[in-house]
Order: sequence, then C-alpha cells, then structure tokens
Amino acid sequence: MQTHDAIVLGGGAAGLMCAAVAGQRGRRVLVLERAAEVGKKILISGGGRCNFTNLNTAPDRYLSANPHFAKSALSRYTARDFLALVEAHGIAWHEKTLGQLFCDGSARQIVAMLLAECATADAAGGTVEVRCGEEIGEVSHDGGEYRVMTSSGAFAAPALVIATGGPSIPKMGATDFAYRLARQFGLKVVEPRPALVPLTLGGEDVLFRELSGVSAEVVARCGKAAFREAALFTHRGLSGPAILQVSSYWRPGDDIAIDFLPDAADEWLLAAKRANPRGTVRSALADALPDRLAATLAERIALEGDLGNMPDKALRTAEARLADWRFRPNGSEGFAKAEVTVGGIATAELSSKSMEARRVPGLYAIGEAVDVTGWLGGYNFQWAWASAVAAGAALAEAG
Repeated sequence: MQTHDAIVLGGGAAGLMCAAVAGQRGRRVLVLERAAEVGKKILISGGGRCNFTNLNTAPDRYLSANPHFAKSALSRYTARDFLALVEAHGIAWHEKTLGQLFCDGSARQIVAMLLAECATADAAGGTVEVRCGEEIGEVSHDGGEYRVMTSSGAFAAPALVIATGGPSIPKMGATDFAYRLARQFGLKVVEPRPALVPLTLGGEDVLFRELSGVSAEVVARCGKAAFREAALFTHRGLSGPAILQVSSYWRPGDDIAIDFLPDAADEWLLAAKRANPRGTVRSALADALPDRLAATLAERIALEGDLGNMPDKALRTAEARLADWRFRPNGSEGFAKAEVTVGGIATAELSSKSMEARRVPGLYAIGEAVDVTGWLGGYNFQWAWASAVAAGAALAEAG
C-alpha cells in the first residue's frame, strides 16, 4: 500500500491547485483522477479559452446556505493573485465584459500551468503524483488514516481532499460521488440542483420557441436577483447569459421577469405616438429589438393599428408589460446542460479557513463539491482556486 501525506480525489481545477499548494510546502500529495486526463472541465470552459477568473469577484456573487462562508477563502486568495500566477507562466489573457478574464490562446495553457505548479513541489521537498484513469472503489478511515482502493491498487494518507465536483455535465464524467462520500463520513449535503442552466417553456409560452436563435439584451429577474445581459430564445425555451444567471435562483413555480427595453425612457410609447402617430407598436419595438422579437411581442400585446388611435392608458399598460414580461418555466435542461451545481456539501460541516470537516479530522472538501456556487463569468473558477489554496495551506500546516 502506497502512503502519502494527502490524497486528493479529483484532478480538476480545485484538485490540482490544492495539490500544487500543499506540494510546494513540502507535502507528499497523490491526485487520483477518474478520467483519462486531468482538467476536462477546464478544457471546455469559455469556448475552449477558459474564463479563468473574474476581476469583480466578491462574496455577494455566490449562492450558499451560508452566504458568509466564502468570504474567508476569497479574501485570502483573490482574482489578482490568480492573475499574477497566469502572468508568471507567460499566458496571454484578455478581459471581455463584466470583468471576465480569458486566455488569448487555449484553455490547455491553464491545465499545463497547474501541472507545472505541481511539478515544482520537488524543489520544496514535496511531491505531487497525478494518476489518471483511476476508478475509485472503497474509501475508509481507520486509526487516523484514510485508505482509498482504486482499480490499480491501495493508497493511504492521514488527509483526504474531496475535489470531485458536482453532477453537472455528466457527459464529462461528472457524478454525485462527492456527496456520497461526504454522507459516508456523516457530513450533511444541501440538496443539489442544476445551476447556470437553460430553462424550458410550456403552455402559452411555447409560442416563443418560434423565436429560436433570436437574442436581445434584457434585464432578467427572479426574486431579488437581476442581471442585465443577453437572453436567447431556443427551441426548448430560454437561455443566454441573463437566463443562465437567474436560473441559479429559480425554483419550480417561480416566474422569470424580463425587461425587454431596459434603456427605454418613461412613457416611451407615448413619445413614439407623438413623434409618429401613424406608427405601430411593432415598428416602435423594432427600433430597439430584433424584428422577429418585436413582431411576436406586438402580437402578444394585441394593440393593432396606428399609435395615434390608441388610448394613452393602453400604451402605458403595454410599456409596463414590456418592462416586466412574465414567463413561468416548466423546468430546466437539467444537469446535462448545467454549467455548475447549486447545493453540495454543507458549509456548516466545514471550516471556512481550512475547508476541513469540523467533525472528521483530516477530511477536506473544496470547489464545486461544496455548497458555494458563483455567478456566470469566472466566479466558480475563482472559488475553486481560493478554496483549494485554503485547503492546500492547511494540509501543509497539519503536517
């Protein structure tokens, strides 16, 4: 049986980062990855360019049963810290909208960087061994030692890190293994659900599916959460950044409210009536929205004829509806299309400083496995880096 100082289950963003930090501080770390290669979710992120962090990272951009839990790790390892690491490895990057940072080249550069960081452990007297294609079998804890049986052998260590993510994107090999393992050791799990996921429409809203491929910049709201970004109509319902954002807050039965004209002035339809009495609601909408969307909205509002012949009250009612158009999704496209998972290993079970389980010494949980879920746009990667650094540093101190 091979022995190490720590075993990290999962060779994704959080797992590799944690192993690198602990290894660089003299720990002997083993990373066990089920897939044939590490970092598969990194490789597909950001259209293959990896949206590796967000400059606007702050605790209020995360969902959790305990909204304060993420503060400690995020404050101790910031987006600027990770950006400095990226630049130290000579990786060119660019900022898109809303603080989102991407590689100029390929997401493979981020995976290569993490592996290079793991390799530098030797200089500090530590080691990081990464083993891929390892099917995890029995995991046990006895006498202060964790034992992991895999398809190729048995491994032991006084510390075990759960970094296997959540069940989103199962085609990439994602499972609920992290939750099953946590429950095995008596940790509570907040019921997981798909997040950053397209929503599906039924009933009368099915008519909007005819707009498949049409997008517009809107403000989408669900409860108190509101996001101004693009919304996209699909053959199944609603998608696009604005919808993915509010999907993390959506629960079955909730409405999604859309402001189709967030820049419109008060009483803009009345102004259009005065400026062009022979115009129509459709023509007024088409000045700001794609023609197909303008036509559909005008049809649903059911105000026909010239604006000059329409009562001001009716136009004000139309304005109000366009600023607060209600959809009631009948579901989402599920974990198959979800980018991340809301829920996971309960933060009440973990130390916010070290990510170690309070009641199970030597057991850690990081990244998406934990009940901390960020907004779209690099926030979840930053949580992976920050929680991994917290755990990696704690592993070194424990040694």
